[in-house]
Amino acid sequence: MQTAEDIAARIVEQARGLNRIIVALAGAPGAGKSTLSEQLLAALPTGEAALVPMDGFHFDNVVLDAMGLRNRKGAPETFDCAGLAATLRRVRSGDEAVAVPVFDREADLARAGAAIIPADARFVLVEGNYLLLDRAPWSKLAPLFDLTIFIEVPLAELERRLLARWTDLGRSAEATRAWVDGNDLPNARLVIESSRPAGIVWRNEAMVG
Repeated sequence: MQTAEDIAARIVEQARGLNRIIVALAGAPGAGKSTLSEQLLAALPTGEAALVPMDGFHFDNVVLDAMGLRNRKGAPETFDCAGLAATLRRVRSGDEAVAVPVFDREADLARAGAAIIPADARFVLVEGNYLLLDRAPWSKLAPLFDLTIFIEVPLAELERRLLARWTDLGRSAEATRAWVDGNDLPNARLVIESSRPAGIVWRNEAMVG
């Protein structure tokens, strides 16, 4: 099985001759995207890698309430895909440092300008559920990525991780079960069934989600 170091070496190899490489790291909720992203950031050349988290482009709860989508938070339509695309185009140009939002899961909101992608970062990772989703508007992101990675985890394992995630964040067992069954698992099935093939598929059932 490939390690994070193996994948980092592949990224470095693919970046030869490029000023910057943008890598999409996708997978279902609970697949371990954040964990792998952290491992790749540590394995890539020091000071040359940065991360754009798709979750930072969540619509705010006030907006979701107005849209009638609060109970579907985390579904594709609850993200500012156009804003993500515009940000990635700026990142891709490499002309300047770019501020990106970061989602605070405990506060349940995105914090604007919470991270900076330096102008000299050669390796930019973008992680999120729907980066490879083969439907509009998400399919328009495809030209912005030089390499794509998909984390493959069995649905039963994803369910276990998602139940643990929300319980750890203080939700009751009943509320957790309802949210996972009504929201997280349908989103996970969508990602698994409707994502474009990735350049690298990483199967790791043991990873912490």
